[in-house]
Amino acid sequence: MWWDAAQIEATVTRQFVCSYLSLEEVQSLDRPLPFGGGLTDGTYWEWIDEKAKRLFLILVDLNCPNQIFGLIDDSWDDDDLPIAIDQIGRLALTATKDEKFDRRFYARQFHYLIRYLEKGSHIVYQEDDVVPLSVLDRRPGLNLNNAVDKVELPNRPGEVLSRRRIPLGTGPGLLPYEEFLYEVNLTKNIQNDHILSYYGSYTHQGFGYVLFTPAGDFNLKSLLVAMPAPLKSLDKQTRRNLVMNWIHCLVDTLCYIHGRGGSHGNIKPSSILFNSKNHVFYTDLTRLSGEALAHASDKSAFDKESYDYAAPEQWYRPPTAFSGSNRSSTQTPSSPENARFTISRGHGESSTSVRAPQESTPRLDPQAADIFSLGCVILELLSLLLKRQTKAFAAHRAAKHKTPGRGGAVPDSSFHKNIGQVESWMAGLAKDASKKAKAKEKEDATRVFRGVAPTLQLAARMLSVAPHDRPTAREVERRMYAVLTADCGIPEPHCVHQYGGWDFGFGSLRIGASRPADGLGDGDSDVGESSYAIAAALPPPKRPSTGSRSEPRGRRSGSSGKDLVHGRDRGRGRDKDSETVVSYGGRSDPGPQTPQQPRPSHPRSWQHEAHPGILLPAQSGVI
Repeated sequence: MWWDAAQIEATVTRQFVCSYLSLEEVQSLDRPLPFGGGLTDGTYWEWIDEKAKRLFLILVDLNCPNQIFGLIDDSWDDDDLPIAIDQIGRLALTATKDEKFDRRFYARQFHYLIRYLEKGSHIVYQEDDVVPLSVLDRRPGLNLNNAVDKVELPNRPGEVLSRRRIPLGTGPGLLPYEEFLYEVNLTKNIQNDHILSYYGSYTHQGFGYVLFTPAGDFNLKSLLVAMPAPLKSLDKQTRRNLVMNWIHCLVDTLCYIHGRGGSHGNIKPSSILFNSKNHVFYTDLTRLSGEALAHASDKSAFDKESYDYAAPEQWYRPPTAFSGSNRSSTQTPSSPENARFTISRGHGESSTSVRAPQESTPRLDPQAADIFSLGCVILELLSLLLKRQTKAFAAHRAAKHKTPGRGGAVPDSSFHKNIGQVESWMAGLAKDASKKAKAKEKEDATRVFRGVAPTLQLAARMLSVAPHDRPTAREVERRMYAVLTADCGIPEPHCVHQYGGWDFGFGSLRIGASRPADGLGDGDSDVGESSYAIAAALPPPKRPSTGSRSEPRGRRSGSSGKDLVHGRDRGRGRDKDSETVVSYGGRSDPGPQTPQQPRPSHPRSWQHEAHPGILLPAQSGVI
């Protein structure tokens, strides 16, 4: 039981007080107070009822409720709480000095002085304050060195929150208090149905704590290995539609992030969560994320998953000679059973130019990197939809790196180093989807597979090696909405927003080709057609005017039509001469202005025999 003001008021009644007093003491409750010089006609009971309910509860806990009369005679009341440990002797509750009793009184008083953590608030709890929350899981080794757990607040019954613990201070492995508050303020700006969002924060006993909602029960990484019960219990059609809806929700949320000028920076299966209600969402985007806390404690660890799903420009190897070939090919039209998907290898620079020796690292567009990583996740989800194992996908990507014999480094199974293998896997997915779409089942049960081929086409563009060849988040969302409504037969996708200026044609979206300056693509996206060019000369189905409540009224994550016309020169495609910051967090702001030394913004280097190089951490662009 948590003793908040309402609980105390409801508990300490006259009947409750009388139950702890003798008959003579009960009669004394109605006696007038001995002090006041006749200027007041108040009684002992009125003093308890109006001013000393907390004091009486403490005395009940310490088995001396009758001492309330002496405290009232000395004019003690609840406003005097908390009483310092060295002042408790003044209460004269024991005949002789009793330090053990004093310590018990001191500790117990804080149980009746609790302050609830409300949504959007930050509380500084003192060393001995009782923080009113219940920890729901604290199994050793469960979550990132116990820096993450699940809690429930008494003022939010039934709502499970995710809690992060951050050690505060100025030494190694500690986050200065000013920087903690800075990150908390940044986190407050991120509120979306499909992002782990800020609920509240507090400091206590040398640690900073941040609470997020909702709490995730699973992540995509675990789902790709074994399907949890909440998902397995769904019927086939519902589960298939859910997977496609998830793709659109993730794309729509990335559009929200990019539309606010930010980036996620670390999209991969383990950073995408879902709960027992099958609600999917990204992890939060700040230095307070669970993974960031884990890396802070072990900066030398090699994060293979981040490497595998990173964009090619994020994993930078200093060149020793001429750069690679400038291959950019287009897809040859074919039947779905023999579809070939070609991912653009185009580069914006000449293939024969030599990089200047002083150019140690390239500039990174974090939003374009997000698009690549999300394309990888989409392929994993499509593989799940078609009952292909993620382990088999990883083995397929690494197939050309395997060497006979034992020993040696782990084969490179990253997406960006195995584009050819990814293309052949996509062709296999298209073939499987075509067969399932023609299976002798009810049309409603198999129609979702008609959306696989156009989604693969979109993923192929998202995985373009050159960042400028990738579509923007707005383009990806618009296309996925059309796939769900027109191809998959899902009339009402979960996330629907009216993005401004989105009634333009989709343009030429042929896979493998660099984006032309103008013109329209041809062909059709139906699974039965031979051409895999994504044409959008016709506008997509009209969107409903309402949708999920991901954003506050009056603010949308899209842009105006003017912004869209110049889409290649903004956001992900900023002006050529503008500088993209690749420091930790992907932020372009200077961070907290404190007299302390600034955090280093150089790329992380890992000494790993299989993957030597530098990862440019376009991590968690802040909104």
